[in-house]
Amino acid sequence: MLLAASLLFYAWGEGPYAGILLLSIAINYLCGRLIATRGGKHLAKTMLVIGIVCNLALLCGYKYLKFFILSFDALASAIQNAPFSIENLHIPIGISFFTFKAISYLVDVYRNPDMAEKHPARLALYMSLFPQLLAGPIDRYPTIARDMENRNSELSDIVAGFERFFIGLGKKVLIANVLSISVDQIFALSRSDLTTPLAWIGISFYTLQIYFDFSGYTDMAIGLGRVFGFHFGENFNAPYLSRSVQEFWRRWHISLSTWFRDYLYIPLGGNRKGLWRTLLYLVIVFVLCGLWHGANWTFVVWGLFHGMFLMAEHLGWSKRLARLPAWCTHAYLIAVVMVGWVFFRADTIETAFSYLAAMFGLAGGDGIGYYAALVVDGRAMAAFFAGILCMLLERTAMDFWRTTRRSLDLQVGASPSRGQFIFDSFRWFGVAFVMLLSIMELAAGAYNPFIYSRF
Repeated sequence: MLLAASLLFYAWGEGPYAGILLLSIAINYLCGRLIATRGGKHLAKTMLVIGIVCNLALLCGYKYLKFFILSFDALASAIQNAPFSIENLHIPIGISFFTFKAISYLVDVYRNPDMAEKHPARLALYMSLFPQLLAGPIDRYPTIARDMENRNSELSDIVAGFERFFIGLGKKVLIANVLSISVDQIFALSRSDLTTPLAWIGISFYTLQIYFDFSGYTDMAIGLGRVFGFHFGENFNAPYLSRSVQEFWRRWHISLSTWFRDYLYIPLGGNRKGLWRTLLYLVIVFVLCGLWHGANWTFVVWGLFHGMFLMAEHLGWSKRLARLPAWCTHAYLIAVVMVGWVFFRADTIETAFSYLAAMFGLAGGDGIGYYAALVVDGRAMAAFFAGILCMLLERTAMDFWRTTRRSLDLQVGASPSRGQFIFDSFRWFGVAFVMLLSIMELAAGAYNPFIYSRF
């Protein structure tokens, strides 16, 4: 039933392009079965390579073909050759996510043939499970297979799942969507209209928007998974409270960063082949990480930008950071991340550098035609400060709720108590309030898709 619902969900939005997902499922099921056969190491390695190549061919064919041709197109034009032309290719939603899940499945089966799934519907559900189909988390097959084998959706799971879902919905609708209105207006301004204060407001708002947009989706996916008896991994751990770029990537989009670590960085050699090889592998991984996010040179520069800071921290900068006060290291991390987000948000490299120039005092606007109050209203400011408060207290609040509830359970055992009733009443009043505000905002607002669904 879940498989049928997931495929229907995807086909409803993608129409005939749902065939790409079905083709990917069929290829990976067959390759996984052949890898696990007793045909020897050579056959297993051959099928692994074939499976990975097929997955990357689908991903590159739909997501990067136009990018590669246009990049060559610019070069061809520069040497006065006739440029290539290509029609706009539709990028199937979530193709980066289900492709990476498929590759991790094949590699895990190669490492442990007993993991190969014999039932095609189970592998199909792993790749198409609708809560995480569009934007992750990128869970590994053993985790999902374990839940499929012993799936138990009790009332407590359903309650906790819907609670997490509505928290994520509130993040997306009440904070990210509201901030996106001002962000879109500011980033649409030309260099001649943009002022330094507006540039800083825009990137500050976007820094919160992208976090609450993506972590909101993750919360909704984890919550829906819990309702159906699945336990998806956490994808965020208060990343903006990090004190270095290395720590940031251990806390931001955890499923993607660990995927690159386990299936690319470590197989390349990791830190086992000397310092300079390690630095080279870091740059390769983060350039590919940037390219994974989108077929645009801005994403490549964004990945390279983070890779360069990781190199610097490996070369000793992290030791100097450790000697600085906490507020200095937090400020350093936020500054690096915000500058990086400019490349992530901008449409072109030129636009990104123009925006950065405006941020650092080289703005062309006079502040008369376009000023802060014109693009930032009370709702945006309320969402901004609410986002900062949630960002600072989110992890602390969740730990407090869990610890308090656990202590109440231990005090009274299975018997309900007045303390438990009051505690749960406050919690559910808060969740219901967020749910009500979110529904009202959705009813009154415009369509605003998740940022990461386009990757």
